[in-house]
This record gives sequence, C-alpha cells and structure tokens, in this order.
Amino acid sequence: MPDRGGGPTGPRIRVGRPSRRVRTLLMTLGVLAVLGMVFTMFAGFWTDWLWYRSVNYSSVFTTTLWTKIGLFFVFGLLMALAVGFNIWLAHRMRPPLSAMSMEQQNLDRYRMGIAPYKKWLLLGITSLVGLIAGASASGQWRTWLMWVNGVPFGQKDPQFKLDVSFYAFDLPWYRFLLGFGFAATILSLIAAALTHYLYGGLRITSPGARATAAATGHLSVILGVFVALKAVAYWLDRYGLAVKSSDFKATDNWTGLRYVDANAYLPAKTILFCIAVICALLFFATLWRRTWQLPVIGFGLMVLSAILIGGLYPAIVQKFQVQPNEQAKEAPYVEKNLKATREAYGIDDSQVSEYPGTSRTEDKTRLRDDADAAASIRILDPNIVSPTFQQLQQIRNYYAFPTNLDVDRYSKDGAEQDTVIGLRELNYNGIPKRNWINDHFRYTHGYGVVAAEGTSADAGGRPEFTESDLPSKGDLGTYEQRVYYGERTTTYSIVGGPQKEIDYSDDNGEKTYSYKGDSGVNLANPVNRAAYAVAFSEPQILYSGAIGEGSRILYNRTPKERVEAIAPWLTIDGDAYPAVVDGKIQWIVDAYTTTNGYPYASRTTLGDTTADSLTATNDQRAVVAQQNQVNYIRNSVKATVDAYSGEVKLYQWDTRDPVLKTWMKAFPGTVEAKSEISDSLMAHMRYPQDLFKVQRELLTRYHVKDATTFLSGSEVWQVPDDPTNKTGDAVPPYYLSMKMPDQKEQVFSLTTTFTPNGRDNLSAFMAVNAEPGSQDYGKIRILKLPTSTTVSGPKQVQSQFNSQQDIAETIRLLRGGDSEVEYGNLLAVPLDGGLLYVEPVYVRGGGLKYPLLRKVLVTYGGQTAFEDTLEEAFDKIFGGKGSATEPPPGEDEGTGEDEGTPPPSDNPTVQEALNDAQDAFEAGQEALKKNDWEAYGKAQKDLEDALRRAEEAQQAEGGGGGGGAPEPDASPNA
Repeated sequence: MPDRGGGPTGPRIRVGRPSRRVRTLLMTLGVLAVLGMVFTMFAGFWTDWLWYRSVNYSSVFTTTLWTKIGLFFVFGLLMALAVGFNIWLAHRMRPPLSAMSMEQQNLDRYRMGIAPYKKWLLLGITSLVGLIAGASASGQWRTWLMWVNGVPFGQKDPQFKLDVSFYAFDLPWYRFLLGFGFAATILSLIAAALTHYLYGGLRITSPGARATAAATGHLSVILGVFVALKAVAYWLDRYGLAVKSSDFKATDNWTGLRYVDANAYLPAKTILFCIAVICALLFFATLWRRTWQLPVIGFGLMVLSAILIGGLYPAIVQKFQVQPNEQAKEAPYVEKNLKATREAYGIDDSQVSEYPGTSRTEDKTRLRDDADAAASIRILDPNIVSPTFQQLQQIRNYYAFPTNLDVDRYSKDGAEQDTVIGLRELNYNGIPKRNWINDHFRYTHGYGVVAAEGTSADAGGRPEFTESDLPSKGDLGTYEQRVYYGERTTTYSIVGGPQKEIDYSDDNGEKTYSYKGDSGVNLANPVNRAAYAVAFSEPQILYSGAIGEGSRILYNRTPKERVEAIAPWLTIDGDAYPAVVDGKIQWIVDAYTTTNGYPYASRTTLGDTTADSLTATNDQRAVVAQQNQVNYIRNSVKATVDAYSGEVKLYQWDTRDPVLKTWMKAFPGTVEAKSEISDSLMAHMRYPQDLFKVQRELLTRYHVKDATTFLSGSEVWQVPDDPTNKTGDAVPPYYLSMKMPDQKEQVFSLTTTFTPNGRDNLSAFMAVNAEPGSQDYGKIRILKLPTSTTVSGPKQVQSQFNSQQDIAETIRLLRGGDSEVEYGNLLAVPLDGGLLYVEPVYVRGGGLKYPLLRKVLVTYGGQTAFEDTLEEAFDKIFGGKGSATEPPPGEDEGTGEDEGTPPPSDNPTVQEALNDAQDAFEAGQEALKKNDWEAYGKAQKDLEDALRRAEEAQQAEGGGGGGGAPEPDASPNA
C-alpha cells in the first residue's frame, strides 16, 4: 500500500503483544483468583454443612438453605421478568424516527452506542435487579415458613374477628408481597420511562405531543398497577390498625385500635380503598381513551382524599370528640388492650392480693420460728462470690469461673437446698505460654464443678463447699468433669489427634488426655482441612503435623451459640446455667418463641426490659431477639447442651404455644416432646429470669384490670434501682426457696419488688413459682401493699442500714486500710404481714483478693440488726432464739450472744483451751472496734494457738466435740 501520509518515512514502532509466557502467567493468575473466590464461598458453605451434620441437625441447615434458594430464585426471577418485560415492551413500542429534533439528535448518539449491545445490556440490567431482589427476598425465609406452616391460635381479635394467626403469620407475608409489588412496579416504571425517552416515545423539549399513544398506554397501565397496589395497601392497613403502635399517655408502646382509629382511620381506609380502585380503573382506561386527563384527575382526588380523609378528619375527631371526654371514649379500647397484653405475655393468671405491710403478731418467739420457715435465706450472693470461688478453687491460672455464678437446687441428707454453682472453665488468658499449639491443641477444656451451700458460710466468711478441689469431689457423686463446652469457650480447639491435651494438674504433675467423644468435625479429610483453613483464616490447619488421624475441630462452643445455630427461630435467655444430671454436666438453656403481631397487645423491647444491674456489667447475660420489639413471648423450649460432648437437645416445654407448633411443622424432628425430659433433669429446670423481667416490667402497669384506673396512671409502679451499687440500673430478680402467705411450704421461687412511680417506698412484692415439679409452676403472685401506709422499699432500707450510727461506724471500721465493703443481694421475704429484708455484707481487704462474708444486715418492723451471722441477727430482731433453734434437753444453751462462743467440755484441758480461745476472740473484737490492728493480730495468733491446743487435747482423748469455736482468719479486717 502506498504511503498516504505525505511525510517522511522512517522506522515504525510496533506495540508488541505480550509474550506467550506473560499471557500464560496472567491467565493462570486469573484462573487461580477465580478458583480462590469460588473455594472461599465453598468453604463457608461446606463448613456449615459439616457442623450441622456433626450435631445431627442437618435438616435445619437444608430446610433453611432450600427456603432461601427458593425465595431467591422465585422473586429474583419475578423482578427480572417484570423489569425486563417492560424494557422490551417499551423498545418494541418505539416510534419511527423521521424528522429529528435537536433533542432526538442528541439522544441518537446514545442509541447508536448501545445498539450493538442491546441484548447484553438488557440481560445485565435484569440480572442486577433480579440479584438484588432475590437477595432481599431470601432474608424473608422466616416470614415464608411461618406463613406456609402457620397454626391457628384459637383466639380472635375483638375488632375484625380474625384468628390471631392472621396477624402473626399471614399479615407479615402479605406486607412483604405488597412491598415487593411496589418495588417491581416502580422499577418497571422507571425502566420503561427511560426506554421510551431514549427511543423517542417520550419527549421533554421537542415540540408537539410529549408522549406517543403507545407510551401513554404503557405507562398508564404501570401506574394503574401501582394505584391498584395502593388500594390493596389501604385494605391491609385496616387490619394493620390492630397491631399498630402509637404514642398514648397510658403507655409508651400502645398497640391496637383507639377511638380515633376505629371511628376515623378505619372508615377512612375503606373510603381510600374505594377511591384507589376507581383511580386504577381510570389509568387502565387510557388503553382505549389515550388521554391522561381522567387518570390525573382521579390520582389528584386520591391524594387530596388521603390528606383530608386520612389525615385531617382523624385529627378533628381526636380534637373535638376524644379529648373533651377521653376516658369515656378510650375505655372500651383500653380494656381490649389490657386483656390482650395480659394474655400475650402470660400474666393474665397473675394473682394480686392485698397485703398489710406490717406485722400484727406480738409473740416474737413465734415470729422467730416463722422467719426460719418463711424462706431459706441465701446469704451467699452468686454475683459477689465469684472471686472467692476463683481464689479458693481456681487451682490453676488457666481455669476461671464466670463473673456471675448460678443458683440451683441439690439434695443433701434427703432435703433440697439452694446451691451456688459454677464450672471451672478454661481461661485462655491464664495459659502460661500463648501460641497456636497451646491455645488450640493442649489447653482445650475446663475441669469440674464447684458448688457451695447458698444459706451458710464458714466461720471465716468463706463458702461452705459441697463440691470442690481438682478433680472435684463432694456431694455430687461421680460424673464426667471435663468441660469442652461452656460460656468462656469462645475459640476453636482441635482434639483427638496426635497432640495430647492437658487434662489437669495435681501434686504428681500434669495429666494428659485425648478427647474420646464424637463431637466436632473430623479433620482427617484434606478437603475438610483446606475448608477450615480458609474459613478460620488459619493456614496451619492445612499443613500442621499436630493434626492427623482422629483429629476433630470443636467450635460454636458456648451454649447460647449452639442453641441459636440449631434453632435460629428461637430467642435465647441471657443466662445459661450448669447442672450435674445423670453423671454428666448439662448446660440448661431457656429459649423463647416471640412475635410482634399479637393484636392489641402492647409491644416491649426485650433488650431494654431484660436489662438490670447485672447485664450492665456482664454482656454475656444480655438477651437479643430476632425481633427487637415483641408483643408475645413464651418460654416454649428448654434446651440442654452437654459440656463434654456438645450434644444439643430441644424439649417442647409449652405444649400449647401455636408459634412453637408452627416452627415444629417447619423443622420437623428438631424438638423432642416434653415427656422425654427425665426426672433428674426436670429437678434442675427453673422459671427463666428474662421472661420474668419482661413480665414484671409489663406488670408495673398491667396489674390493673380496670380501664379507668389504667388511664389515670394512679397505680403505676416501677422496678426499683439496685440499691447495692451505683449503676442506676434495675434490681435483678433473685432466686431463693421461700413461701408466699397462701403457700404451705417453701418452693424455689424468683422474686422482685415494686415501688410507686417516682417514689422509693414499697408498693408490691412479686414472686413466681420457679419449681417445675410443683403443681402451680409459673404462677405469679403479687402482694399489693396499701397506699395509706408507707412501707420501706429497697432503696430506703439500704439508706436506713447506712444511716444508723452503730452500723455506719462498723462499716467504717471494716473499710479501714485498703479494705472494701461489698453489699450482697438485698432479699425481701413476706413474713406475717410485713417484709423481712436480709442483706449479706462482704469485706475484701488486707492481703485478700476476694470477698468474705463478714456481717448480715436484717430489718423487720422498723428494727435493724447488723450481726456476724443470720441467726444472731434474727435473735436480735425477734428478741431471742425461737423454739426451733433451742438446743436439745441436756445440752447447755450457751449465752446465745455469739456463734463463736465455745460449748463447755468435760476435759479440763480442752475447756481451758476453749476459754482461752473465747478470751482471744473477744480481745480481737475489741481491737477491731478500736482499729488497733497490732492488737488484733496478736489476738488472732492467741486464738489460733488456743484452738490448736483444744484440738490436740480432743485428739488425745479419742475425739470429742469442742467444735463451735470460731475459725481464725488471716485477714486483719475480719
């Protein structure tokens, strides 16, 4: 070819293609990148499948997965078809381009640019909107499963006479479909309008008609569909009024119809529905009339009607009909709300009784006996003594106890007693040398249960352990002590392979162990190892020599994590607690079914109503719901997690709950019948704290059944702040064995107090029977105090404790040096018409790092005692020992002044030593009052020497019982 450049020629520079080696390298890197992304996605899917299969709940995984996939493809395809069809239709209806205006000439460049790629562009747009819509729809898997498996409640709402299941299961799905329809219509309208504009069907600046007849008809039909959907929305809004939340002075989260809803909004929604139907028909009529005039007029009428009928008219009704006579107008609707709210939260059967608040009995001996029988007062506070358990029973730094211990019941000598219990779990921060092998292969589990009597402490203020040491031994018998699953096991462990685990250490050194359970996922398969290496971002899993035949990876190890993963439709209680059952340590987890679609029932926010002074300092106790706001809750499931094998079992607890029945239809075979709960496991079940906290918060207003009283607000209560600390959070409920006035014997109960709104005196005391074996388990009893008399509430009682001069002086002495005083749980117990308050006082000081029980505060009938033991405090309050505490005939009753007073002995040597011990003890108490720590230390040394002489003398004569002397204490602040 001749040179047409006309200029001088020279060597031409060629831009060479990359060499074959470079192209091969780039192609290889590209393929590897794609494979890496694919394998990363596969690893997440595969590890989830392996985990669910390992816990024998693979049906949960597959049901959830296929539901999400089905919703993704169905609604993604529907959205893609809707948008794609309207783009195709708009393109097909494009007008012939003849005389080109300036506007069309400018658009011609874009038309020519996309002409070669029209099909790909259409495919890309529809795919994008389909993916977004499908991903959004897959998140509605719970809504779909509840709709398709819904079980009737057997109760109808008072307004529309529809079963509650319509609002709980059907209405949410219909609203999702409506929202999807709106989204598809709006996207289709935008896509069609842009396509018409691009190809000349719509004109903005060109002279003549702004739209072709085809574009007018097309867009009018889409707008007609939109208005028709709006008509459906107005119709559904009628039913939505029954579950609508609104601000109302009677309650912050009012739900259901009020007078203005029933008499203004409801007819307005019906009228707007009719107008929207007519307006939609007018839009559809443009297919024949080819004019926008009537549809635009109809649409304007609908908008104006929405403002006047849907907004202005209800405001007029509220202003001129409701406000002048609000109580009379609102009373019928308040009664519906009262009834529905009490039913939805399970408080409809709560028993409210009048209670005088003051005792009328003059016989103090009888009162002393009644005080012993009224409750097994728990002076060991599980929220205080964890550091004491830690110091005395940790044994090794790589063990730890939870911040808040648990309260359970265990039998001793044929009688049940309240027991404070905790597990010696693995503490990763205490591992001597942190590395990957130690963290995940050698230190893999905790060891043993530690338990103590809840109603007593030894002479030194320490817990009286019923199960202790390492390995643990005591009253609980033989059981599997290794704790592979617990509240502190938040990381994975690899067990059962070539690498031995540290079991525990004793005087003979470290004991090793290899996990023998079948929990976890087998890592012998190289594909599994590769998947977990990617999923956990830990490449060493792939090539480490510590993994071999028999290696299994354990993860999702906290009880809450395991139950939440297995039953994602449940809301989990914030406090899982351990129990020794049939030779195993079982974590017991309470789980709830909830909905926010119960008509007329006021809503509550679980995160707020379950918060108290314990959750403020321990986030493990916080409860988080799938639905943050709910207006129906049931403790429908009790779950157990084996601390060794990780086995999870779900038991149907509430056999009447329709929400649970719905989920059991959706996930058949996952929940076992209540009859499968063994008697030994049933003995450790209890009423859950979080449900109780929700119910007590509702009962601050909903304890009344009269609409007039409810509207006046005169009977509103509040949950008092915890007086034992300065967090300003609500007092937590307390477990203890006690009896209410109408009960004949003590039962394990969960209790709380109420004060009037804005005041600190006591207004009510509430207890629920927390013992499943009893006939009225779950029955709520409320003792309502008269408003005419003032009974001290928890804050006032605490203030009285702190303001009494002798008590304040003793507290000041106990705080001497670097000591700290910690107040335990302030327990309230009904007693003979009055309220008995008991509070243990702990001292953490001197060289001690843990609190010891030093004093017990008791108040009753305006009298206060601050003594070393509960018995002494009772003696002071009631003026002496009761008949139940008198010694048997033939024994000396002693002085009754101090538990530390030694009984007399026939052996003169023993008696002399005990007398010396008593003198030393009294000298120590005098020194303590004077803050003379040197004299106190000498007295303690003399006391220890005297007790040792007494013990040696007893042993020399073959035993004997001088045992009532106080145990010496190393603390100078005892």
